[in-house]
Amino acid sequence: MPNINVTLSDTEYKALQFACLDVDEWVQNAATARAHAATNDIITLNTQHCNDNGVAIAVGRDAQVNQAYDLNVVYTVAEREAMATM
Repeated sequence: MPNINVTLSDTEYKALQFACLDVDEWVQNAATARAHAATNDIITLNTQHCNDNGVAIAVGRDAQVNQAYDLNVVYTVAEREAMATM
């Protein structure tokens, strides 16, 4: 499991302390919520692709995300940007 570190300036940290009770928890929740939304988007795209192409849909959220990448249904942002400049 990746461990992501976030560096904030003193001012940014103080501002977040003003806005939320626990800065670390808020950052974790923000990242988790965005990942959950992206997972839902990926599963929707994968399900549509599999239904349109007669492909069995993998079982479980993790498996469906991996399937979407394996079938080239979705790409990372870096991959999409590289394709756009080709």
